[in-house]
Amino acid sequence: MLKFLTTIFENNRNKNIFPDKKKSENFVKTLFHILFTPDKNILNNVIFLKKNYEKLQKLLYSIFIELSINEKNSYYFTQDFFKEIPNIYRTLIIDANAILKSDPAATVIEEILLSYPGFFATALYRIAHQLWIQKIPIIPRLITEYAHSQTGVDIHASARIGKAFSIDHGTGIVIGSSTEIGDKVKIYQGVTLGAIHVDKKLANIKRHPTIEDQVTIYAGATVLGGETIIGHDSVLGGNVWVTKSIPPFSIVYQKSEIKMRKNSPFPDPINFMI
Repeated sequence: MLKFLTTIFENNRNKNIFPDKKKSENFVKTLFHILFTPDKNILNNVIFLKKNYEKLQKLLYSIFIELSINEKNSYYFTQDFFKEIPNIYRTLIIDANAILKSDPAATVIEEILLSYPGFFATALYRIAHQLWIQKIPIIPRLITEYAHSQTGVDIHASARIGKAFSIDHGTGIVIGSSTEIGDKVKIYQGVTLGAIHVDKKLANIKRHPTIEDQVTIYAGATVLGGETIIGHDSVLGGNVWVTKSIPPFSIVYQKSEIKMRKNSPFPDPINFMI
């Protein structure tokens, strides 16, 4: 048995199919910390950024090497990724300001950067998405799964999400791999943007919905299907189930029915005649 297990571990190690998961988590945690927990002293920030950027570049390079990417490509992939960091940062600040503008409970942007799980999940998604664009295997998924484990928000790295994206009460949210989301979209807890049917044959087919600009999706709503388009400026109410396209400026909601409970323990009056 020991010999059998040793053979398995040796084969896996030789193929380099298991990159160090903790390295990926450490990389993305450190990058998030660098971007969103600055020191009040600007000079300290410059020194801190330069020192840690160099460390992070070496760390990402080593992660690529573990994936059996050759040294030359690992170097260029690392350089390409870090060239995109300013753009990722600017987009995330737009995301954070969108949350600040729409959430009455938010007081300052620092509160969002440091404590909002929806923003943390969005930040890690945008980092992972850049690696996915560069066609880096495995690592994008490790990063988004780390965000999932920390926040309960599951965004596939290949989903396409526009600017000013806002997640409120980020728990139990699922955004599938071929989902397309426009600008200024806000979603609440428990929302699923998924597929109607799951089959391995559909791997390269758009299975998840398209959400156009300025759509709000309230808690527990489910939107399914690759041909389903939610038109811009629409509102989906809580717990709705949508599998067909919705035109722009729509409001979709469930009809509520209220019944008054009677105080009497009997369903109907009882009359006695003597």
